[in-house]
Amino acid sequence: MYNSKPLLLKSEFPALRRAQLTTLQMNLGYLCNLSCVHCHVNAGPKRTELMTREVMANALKFAEKQSIQILDLTGGSPEMNPDFRWLVETARRQGLHVIDRCNPTILVEPGYEWAAEFLAEQQVEIIASLPCYIGDNVDAQRGKGVFSSSIAALKRLNELGYGRPDSGLELNLVFNPQGPVLPPPQQALEQQYRDHLGSEFGIVFNRLLAITNMPIQRFGAVLMAGGKHETDSRQVFDDYLRLLKDAYRPENLSKVMCKSLLSIDWQGFVYDCDFNQMLDLPLGGKNPVHIGDLLSEDLGSAPIQVADHCFGCTAGQGSSCGGAL
Repeated sequence: MYNSKPLLLKSEFPALRRAQLTTLQMNLGYLCNLSCVHCHVNAGPKRTELMTREVMANALKFAEKQSIQILDLTGGSPEMNPDFRWLVETARRQGLHVIDRCNPTILVEPGYEWAAEFLAEQQVEIIASLPCYIGDNVDAQRGKGVFSSSIAALKRLNELGYGRPDSGLELNLVFNPQGPVLPPPQQALEQQYRDHLGSEFGIVFNRLLAITNMPIQRFGAVLMAGGKHETDSRQVFDDYLRLLKDAYRPENLSKVMCKSLLSIDWQGFVYDCDFNQMLDLPLGGKNPVHIGDLLSEDLGSAPIQVADHCFGCTAGQGSSCGGAL
């Protein structure tokens, strides 16, 4: 697979410093039942990397000492980690708001029939990937049959109260572009999702999050493989970076997620964001730092590692793990 990291490091992206830390994002491992084209993690069914309970316990200690409010669980498919339920239950007892970045097809996979009910019982916020409301487009991006499985899972979540007014169970969907383009305006796209999913399938949800594809890992490799020759491939990659840079908006800098978030990989090493994690750009820009060594550290005003991929968070309407900025 092509390595996009060397193409991103020399950057003119403005310097950033962390503000108040509110969110701890934990990558529970790269194991997933899908291998999506847009995946910046390169997750898939054959990946074996999984976070241990020991790392999870250290992360929860850090969250308590730092007065973290939100635990944001990602992967891979987080639910495929064998200690997922232990982590969620422990975090909820600790008073944390838990987010599950869920590939909805996992909820209808054999062996995971427990997941939807468990998430509802624990009042976990679900952020479910549905990169388009048209079935053929989703299957092209994520694999044959993924759309129908996703619809079945979303209907099940609605039955449990997710996405419905006053239920307290929040269901948000995620849109990713299918190619090297910026997402359309989030508000208008959200209404299109509501209209289509509601009229065709009776599905309701709280919000749509439009997220820009990052030129790293699998999507970066797709860009680099866009031409028949090496120069052509590099041109596709460079064109996408130019698109991100030309759409840069400085007003988005104050709202980027890395100012209030830390990211932990499956081994317990700490990064400024999930994207830096995938590029192996550790916290502080030096040697990897483990979460167990940061329990009492004050990370306020600490410098944040930046590179050219950061333009993906500030382009156009802006993009973060919470959608448009």
